Amino acid sequence: MRIALASDHAAIELKAALRDWLIEQGHEVADLGPETTDSVDYPDFGYKLAGVVADGTAERGIALCGSGIGISISMNRNPAVRCALVSEPLSASLAREHNDANCIAMGARLTGIDMAKACVTAFLETEFAGGRHQRRVNKLSNPSLAHEYTKDI
Repeated sequence: MRIALASDHAAIELKAALRDWLIEQGHEVADLGPETTDSVDYPDFGYKLAGVVADGTAERGIALCGSGIGISISMNRNPAVRCALVSEPLSASLAREHNDANCIAMGARLTGIDMAKACVTAFLETEFAGGRHQRRVNKLSNPSLAHEYTKDI
């Protein structure tokens, strides 16, 4: 599988560990940076990662920052990206199964390497269930598909 990773300065070590582990697992991996712990802005790297997932260069994306929150928000600004912030394997699996997530985000200050690997494994191995979930996933990228009653809120 073609997987792209990006982080901010707070997640350099976790990104490197996951990159090396994914390569060992036989995946084609693109590390979109950064390369040093010099301070950077997570939206820059979130947007970059979202772009390569949206255009199909990567099949899946892994976004990392200190908490995972900021980079996940920047990823989800791209309508072709469905990035779920996860901290354990069940949420990673459900993000794929129910939401057809093509990216996950994790916080390097909150998630250890073993748990991060377990999340990535669940994310990569779980298939999208489709069915009743497809209608909802379609609405994530196209809010105009939402029902009329949402306009009254």
